[in-house]
Amino acid sequence: MGGKNKQRTKGNLRPSNSGRAAELLAKEQGTVPGFIGFGTSHSDLGYVPAIQGAEDIDSLVDSDFRMVLRKLSKKDVTTKLKAMQEFGTMCTERDTEAVKGVLPYWPRIFCKISLDHDRRVREATQQAFEKLILKVKKHLAPYLKSVMGYWLMAQCDTYPPAATAAKDAFEAAFPPSKQPEAIAFCKEEITSVLQDHLLKETPDTLSDPQTVPEEEREAKFHRVVTCSLLALKKLLCFLPNNELDSLEEKFKSLLSQNKFWKYGKHNVPQIRSAYFELVSALCQHIPQVMKEEASKVSPSVLLSIDDSDPVVCQALWEAVLYTLTTIEDCWLHVNAKKSVFPKLTAVVREGGRGLATVIYPYLLPFISKLPQSITEPKLDFFKNFLNSLITGLSTERTKASSSECSAVISAFFECLRFIMQQNLGEEEMEQMLVNEQLIPFIDTVLKDPGLRHVPLSSHLAETLNSWEAKADVEKGAKTVYNLENVLLNFWERLSEVCVEKISEPEADVRCVLGVSNLVGVLQKPKSSLKSKRKKNGKVRFADEVPEVKKENEKCASSEGENSEGSEGVTESSLIRDSADLVSPLRKKPLEDLVCKLAEVSINFVNEQKSEQHLQFLSTLLDSFSSGQVFKVLLGDEQKNVIKDKPLEIVRLAEKSPAVQFLYHKLVGWLNESQKKDGDFLVDILYSALRCCDSDAERKDVLDDLTKEDLKCSSLLQIIEKACSSSDKHALVTPWLKGSILGEKLVTLADCLCGQDSESTTSSEPHSSEQWTLLRLALSQHVKNDYLIGEVYVGRIIVKLHETLSKTKGLSEAENSDSSMSFVCDVAHSYFSSARGLLMPSAEDLLLTLFQLCAQSKERTHLPDFLICKLKSTLLSGINLLVRQTASTPKQSTFLRLSVLWLKDQVQSSTLDNTSLQVLLCAVGDLLNTLVESENTSLLGVYIGSVMPTDSEWEKMRRSLPIQWLYRPLLEGRLSLNYECFKTDFKEQDTQTLPSHLCTSSLLSKMILTAQKKKIVLENNVLEKIIAELLYSLQWCEELDNPPPIVTGFSVMLQNMNITYGSLSVLGNTSSLLQLLFDRSRKNGTLWSLIIAKLILSRSISSDEVKPYYKRKESFFPLTEGNLHTIQSLCPFLSKEEKKEFSAQCIPAFLGWTKEDLCSINGAFGHLAIFNSCLQTRSVDDKQLLHGILKIIISWKKQHEDIFLFSCNLSEASPEVLGVNIEIMRFLSLFLKYCSYPLAESEWDFVMCSMLSWLETTSENQALYSVPLVQLFACVSFDLACDLSAFFDSVTPDTVGNLPVNLISEWKEFFSKGIHSLLLPLLVTAIGENKDLSETSFQNAMLKPMCETLTYMSKEQLLSHKLPVRLVPGQKTNLPEHLQTLLNTLTPLLLFRARPVQIAAYHMLYKLMPEFPKYDQDNLKSYGDEEEEPALSPPAALMSLLSTQEELLESVLGCVPVGQIVSIKPLSEDFCYVLGYLLTWKLILTFFKAASSQLRALYSMYLRKTKSLNKLLYHLFRLMPENPTYGETAIEVSNKDPKTFFTEELQLSIRETATLPYHIPHLACSVYHMTLKDLPAMVRLWWNSSEKRVFNIVDRFTSKYVSNVLSFQEISSVQTSTQLFSGMTVKARATTREVMATYTIEDIVIELIIQLPSNYPLGSITVESGKRIGVAVQQWRNWMLQLSTYLTHQNGSIMEGLALWKNNVDKRFEGVEDCMICFSVIHGFNYSLPKKACRTCKKKFHSACLYKWFTSSNKSTCPLCRETFF
Repeated sequence: MGGKNKQRTKGNLRPSNSGRAAELLAKEQGTVPGFIGFGTSHSDLGYVPAIQGAEDIDSLVDSDFRMVLRKLSKKDVTTKLKAMQEFGTMCTERDTEAVKGVLPYWPRIFCKISLDHDRRVREATQQAFEKLILKVKKHLAPYLKSVMGYWLMAQCDTYPPAATAAKDAFEAAFPPSKQPEAIAFCKEEITSVLQDHLLKETPDTLSDPQTVPEEEREAKFHRVVTCSLLALKKLLCFLPNNELDSLEEKFKSLLSQNKFWKYGKHNVPQIRSAYFELVSALCQHIPQVMKEEASKVSPSVLLSIDDSDPVVCQALWEAVLYTLTTIEDCWLHVNAKKSVFPKLTAVVREGGRGLATVIYPYLLPFISKLPQSITEPKLDFFKNFLNSLITGLSTERTKASSSECSAVISAFFECLRFIMQQNLGEEEMEQMLVNEQLIPFIDTVLKDPGLRHVPLSSHLAETLNSWEAKADVEKGAKTVYNLENVLLNFWERLSEVCVEKISEPEADVRCVLGVSNLVGVLQKPKSSLKSKRKKNGKVRFADEVPEVKKENEKCASSEGENSEGSEGVTESSLIRDSADLVSPLRKKPLEDLVCKLAEVSINFVNEQKSEQHLQFLSTLLDSFSSGQVFKVLLGDEQKNVIKDKPLEIVRLAEKSPAVQFLYHKLVGWLNESQKKDGDFLVDILYSALRCCDSDAERKDVLDDLTKEDLKCSSLLQIIEKACSSSDKHALVTPWLKGSILGEKLVTLADCLCGQDSESTTSSEPHSSEQWTLLRLALSQHVKNDYLIGEVYVGRIIVKLHETLSKTKGLSEAENSDSSMSFVCDVAHSYFSSARGLLMPSAEDLLLTLFQLCAQSKERTHLPDFLICKLKSTLLSGINLLVRQTASTPKQSTFLRLSVLWLKDQVQSSTLDNTSLQVLLCAVGDLLNTLVESENTSLLGVYIGSVMPTDSEWEKMRRSLPIQWLYRPLLEGRLSLNYECFKTDFKEQDTQTLPSHLCTSSLLSKMILTAQKKKIVLENNVLEKIIAELLYSLQWCEELDNPPPIVTGFSVMLQNMNITYGSLSVLGNTSSLLQLLFDRSRKNGTLWSLIIAKLILSRSISSDEVKPYYKRKESFFPLTEGNLHTIQSLCPFLSKEEKKEFSAQCIPAFLGWTKEDLCSINGAFGHLAIFNSCLQTRSVDDKQLLHGILKIIISWKKQHEDIFLFSCNLSEASPEVLGVNIEIMRFLSLFLKYCSYPLAESEWDFVMCSMLSWLETTSENQALYSVPLVQLFACVSFDLACDLSAFFDSVTPDTVGNLPVNLISEWKEFFSKGIHSLLLPLLVTAIGENKDLSETSFQNAMLKPMCETLTYMSKEQLLSHKLPVRLVPGQKTNLPEHLQTLLNTLTPLLLFRARPVQIAAYHMLYKLMPEFPKYDQDNLKSYGDEEEEPALSPPAALMSLLSTQEELLESVLGCVPVGQIVSIKPLSEDFCYVLGYLLTWKLILTFFKAASSQLRALYSMYLRKTKSLNKLLYHLFRLMPENPTYGETAIEVSNKDPKTFFTEELQLSIRETATLPYHIPHLACSVYHMTLKDLPAMVRLWWNSSEKRVFNIVDRFTSKYVSNVLSFQEISSVQTSTQLFSGMTVKARATTREVMATYTIEDIVIELIIQLPSNYPLGSITVESGKRIGVAVQQWRNWMLQLSTYLTHQNGSIMEGLALWKNNVDKRFEGVEDCMICFSVIHGFNYSLPKKACRTCKKKFHSACLYKWFTSSNKSTCPLCRETFF
């Protein structure tokens, strides 16, 4: 295809593409010439017709097909592949006629492309061919002959998918019965094609040498030859015999060609393999022709016998056997001894070169076909042959593979038996086969560790069986005699070998086991071997097992089937059952051999304690447990009698040598043995027990041994063995179930569980064996029954339960060391394996486990690892319980008792968060397991049982502390008119959770877990649980300053996902709402708030709630529940709905008696509803509001004693307090929302009432702890605050609506009255208050009180009536009343409550401008001191600042500058930082109000104390990185975004939404003030700071502050009203320049002041404009002075210019410069040069002189150098 980056031919706009070219040619019929095909005959039209429209046949080929066929002739693989796939699709989709048109051109394309180099193309071709066949069917017949040869080759393709596709196509064309016919029809053509490929074609003729690489050409040629050879084979196999005759000539001509025979030696294995397959087929189908070619066939096949290529091997050996069978005289054409046998021997000696599994099965047929003539001398030949086989077995390659080994051994024994059969009676040959071959072979296998896995025994047994069977069946006495001789000889020699192996003192364990295995297998009769072999070969599923067999197999436990020993045991039982089947020829020699071996072994065991001989003995006895053998083992001790034993045991011993051996030898060995030996000894024990005649005898022996003789470890091994094999279990069942063992185990359990920690640790290994024994006894089941008696299982579990129950009394360390861990393991095993019903004792154990898992560590004193074990044990027990309850309807004791315990835990016990969490997790685990139960009602019943009754719920709700009511009362969300409060949380309450919280969270957790399985709970249980959880959550949320345990509870529920969100999905919202509304209407309080909370949090929409309050009149007459419900719904009601509610209330305001006014269904309740509606601004009927005000005034006239004016509240009833609170609320709301003009009398009522209520409040300060009094105080302050705000906001426009003297009355009387009451009240309230938290209920009245105080005017502050407060030793110029005020208010900035700090700030802020003038009066005393003069700002403020600096250092000191600290709102740190920043705002306000000279003195003081430096460091820890204002996100279009520097900070007391921004905004505000009012000092600090800080400050200031300050500075110049005589000042905002022109007489001076981009940090540059009449030197001096003033004085540009002008004026007036600073006026303290030198009469500034003397360390005049006096 066209290269992408090649230069294109001019004018060729599109890249070359063969597909597109083909399309182009096919586009216009009749005009574009097609491709001309090159056929061999006239009828072959090539690929496509020549000229379009030139021939009739053209009309048959569809244009799309024509294009596809053209694409198939392309060289590109992808093009061909896509085209072939397209062709296949078209064949399927087009109609038959269109497809038939393609048939004439298909054969040539198919023949060419089916040999394509790319395998995908070949596969696609066959798939397309199949689709073509399915479409055209029999119409393919005329073209069959031309494609069949290639089609057969395609079916033999070396790429399997392509071959499969070709076969599928062939089967689609011909059913199996017709296939031979079809092949026969084309046989001539097929043969021609294949012969041509085999004899004529070369790599270069098959592919174009110029375009195809050599490697590809070779590969194609090899593939074609392989396919042709295999296709010939296929042809031979397909053709019937009668059809073959006609092809004989063709085959003869093929076989006459040498080229054909050379394929046998070809270097490509696939070709050789195909060649040998073809030879086999030729021998099979046309043997006559092959016989004629014997001279070529024989050498070609037989001389290749050593070809060890895995591809060729199978085909070669088949060919070898076919050659030997077909061509009788084949050995005439090859030299067997020189050529064939050496090659064969080489292959066999090398173990088949890794192909033993392929080659060795052919060896027996091969030697059976050898004529006697070429094997002479027979003895040597077979000897060599068998030796080679044995040698081949020893090669490493063979040893490594078990399948190779099996093949070699199989071949060896087959050949041996064959040779023996052929040469029976020839003694020499018999001797050679047994003595020189068979016995050495056995010896080799036993010796060589690499050959241990070979199946020698079974093959040997089979060989012996065949000889013995032949001896039984054979009629001829001679043959029988010969066979018996062979067998006798064999047993003698075998006995020698075995005894020799066993007699070695250091005998190898494997070798010994090999002998025992061999002897064991030889004992098996023929039938058992056969049955075993059959069993191995067949797979049978469990449910297919016939009934009879099932019974036999049931006894084999699952453990038994997996264990090592089971196989041998089953076999040995088979042997015993059919012992009589063992041939007499074998029985005697085998028994003799066994006795010999046993005797040798026992000697070694007795003398050397040889382990391997003991192992051998155990294996031997397993197969041969007869009295004869045990007699041999007893030896001389046979005569000794057993002493001190019961009579029946003694008699049994006399009768049975096995029992005698058991007591004399085995018991002693068992008790001395290690675990390893114990295993063999226990096997011997079972062998001995087998010799007993009955189960009763065996039970007697074992019972006797159990009593005293056997240790625990031995018992454990005996029982383990019984579990591992059904056979052994059957022997000891009566003993296992008996009382002796049962009692022993119960005693053992008692002993283990009762052990103290010391004895446990001392005998660790021993006790762990004992625990294992217990575990086995409890957990092992055989045939669904316990291993030991059920009674004893129950008693052991009781012992375990007792141990678990003791844990609480122990410490954690004792529990770690106790037997708890073992108890868990045993219980876990019991539960995991138990079948059937749980015993009552097991259910008790389960309950204790559950209780231990469901209590926190603090209570159970358990270490973590034990808790994990307990949990897994519990879960296994519950799993068992679930399976059990699914099958039986009986209620479980565990479930019933656990419910009672759970209810007790949550309702009456004391839980903290940790305990509750542990309990919830344990219950979650329990329910997760119950969820899986098939018994669907189980969960519902369980949850229903835990659910408390309505009265229990009510009791728990009542026990919740009532403190939650504080917040809703204060916020006006609920109204109360009775005292329902108890005292605050008691001490113990803060440590434990209320029972309501525990119960609701437990049930919610249960519901969430249970809902994994859809369960239906009756009686609205689900909705009730959700409602109670909401109640708990709402209670937590409403609490003010909740104790840590309550906040921890809320967090825990969030983490465990126990939220309304996760529960609401489960319940029915409408029935839940119905329940909540019913409870809200009945009880009010929290239930009402829950509904509001749900709507507010958008958990439910307000539309869902509407149906429940449709009938407004149903809420009346009012009850507390109805009142609270309406109040909570108010914020979410529409305006119309609120109007309906308020309309219901209005009639109720008229005509009440005094009692009715205070009741809920009277004025109190209806006014409360009206207030709630009014609060949301939904009542806009001004006249209505005015009317209600008139009604309230009328109440005052009728029942004045209801209004609590200036009275003692301790005597007032809660009902009266409630009414007063609602009236005050109404008046506050009225002032806010009603603009209706009031009469003077009405204003008097409002203001006088307000003042009277305030007086009541201030007189009853002692009662503030009573919630309703506290609320009364808050509301009275709110009313005062709202009135203050109302009068504060009066403008000249609105003043006309008010009565004439109202404003003056307010200012002169009412406002004064408010503040004269509140300021002393604040001071006393704070003095008494110990709880400093702003959010506590006791401090609730601080907010409205402090907010009211912010409206206090300066005049009222100055005329305060506070008690005198002065500090001894405090330097001050202030008069006493001002100093008192300052000393009283300043400490409030450190107060813990934010409202107090802000109120103090507002009051002090108003006073600050008053203070500097008192310092100004005393200024003269600071002037002429000899040091740098400094003056402190007010001492009270500075001492406060030093305290705050220490506090701030502890909060922020460790944070690096530039790292932003986030202060948590309302925390202690928040109040420290807030107070500190407010103090600085006050100091800066004070500073700004002072004159230039005072500022210089104050700034010097700040520099000395370094307070400002500390402030700046703190500010860069508090200001945010990006100080943009909250609303900026909305106003993106604004060019200048709002920042904390551009927006003024509103320090609101009520507004808490912006609290997180308070500190950052305040810090920015202080930084802005500092830069504006103390620029020189900030500049000094900045220049002296370290580089990192320097860069942070520069970046931040340039980005956020400089622009704001520059703009303000330029604006202040432009708007300045300050006028200078003789100087004009102009400003240019865009260039940040200020121009000053100074004129005096004829002199004109023009100065340009340029502000830097990082103003005010950078230096201000002063440039000169016009200069007329001034000397250059003087001009420079003045420029320098102005620059110095602007850089070093803390003030604005205008102040700097004023200073400079003053200086120049003085110069012109004749005052001389100070010769130190070259300035008339001093830059900092603005003084004139006054200190004169007595010698030279020059005058200097005193500050300059002081600096001169200190820096030069001399006291001489700077000019004349005389001593200065």
